[in-house]
Amino acid sequence: MSAASNNNTSKTAIITGAATGIGRATALRLVEDGYDVVLNGRSREALDRLAAEIGLDHAVVARGDVSRPEDARRIVEIAVARFGRVDVVVNNAGVVLPGTADSLEDDSFQQMLAINVGGVRNMVLAALPELRRTRGNVVNVSSVSGMRGDWGMYGYNTSKGAVSLMTQGLALDLGAEGIRVNAVAPATTNTRLAAPLHEIAPAMALLNSRIPMGRLVEPEEVASVIAFLAGPDAAFVNGVILPVDGGLSASNGQPNFAAFA
Repeated sequence: MSAASNNNTSKTAIITGAATGIGRATALRLVEDGYDVVLNGRSREALDRLAAEIGLDHAVVARGDVSRPEDARRIVEIAVARFGRVDVVVNNAGVVLPGTADSLEDDSFQQMLAINVGGVRNMVLAALPELRRTRGNVVNVSSVSGMRGDWGMYGYNTSKGAVSLMTQGLALDLGAEGIRVNAVAPATTNTRLAAPLHEIAPAMALLNSRIPMGRLVEPEEVASVIAFLAGPDAAFVNGVILPVDGGLSASNGQPNFAAFA
């Protein structure tokens, strides 16, 4: 794969959690749009495969744990050393650890806060000097679970709700400098994390029945919205939490009684 020639050529995007799912799809999409990409994650093998698929002229691997500020700074340093600039930070790294008020362990709750929330903050602060220089932007990956609650997921709800509000607060703080901060809020995405659902037919039927478009969102569909928010067509879009959910969040939660008419 080679980078396309368009008005984004020579710009650089950092994608955290880039090895699989939404992160991988976003990296591939941004390369098509002409970006050089910095691929962050923990799986060296998967990241190396993706970098080789993209082509080493346009991709570099920057392993690290974004919950650690020093790792976030090193990721940005690798981006600048390799490509000379940072224009976009896509904060996609995250972890989902289910549990109720009685069952969610404190360590699991703290891990979600450290990665899902702290990782976003660490990457934004680390990249901020470069984003100021390039008048770049940030796209965070929140979730519909950051908009409303889920059964047995209050810790994840907490972390993604914080991502959404952090997005809006940072958009206010940084907008006057020309630095936009937005987020996408996907519904359940058809990634490896959703694979167990496919083995439980009633669960999949119930989930699909709640989504007006009747299916899970594909990683590439989320990546396309991330690319829009990162790109010049969204030049005056700031502080937006954009659902990518097939209409799920349009519902008030009541069942579709019309289906029984």
